Amino acid sequence: MAVPRAKTSKARTRRRQSINMKLTVPNLVECSGCGNKVQLHRVCPKCGFYRGKQVIIPDSKA
Repeated sequence: MAVPRAKTSKARTRRRQSINMKLTVPNLVECSGCGNKVQLHRVCPKCGFYRGKQVIIPDSKA
């Protein structure tokens, strides 16, 4: 079994870990009902449509 020659420094360890901890921005698509930007496979909170069908009745905040 291979044994490391020296201790891995904090900077090297954290640099390696930070590459894998990056957050990704969610993909947004336009809602077919109102044109609002929504995440994929989610009900539009503005109009309540999902895949062309009314799924929920959105709360009117006006």
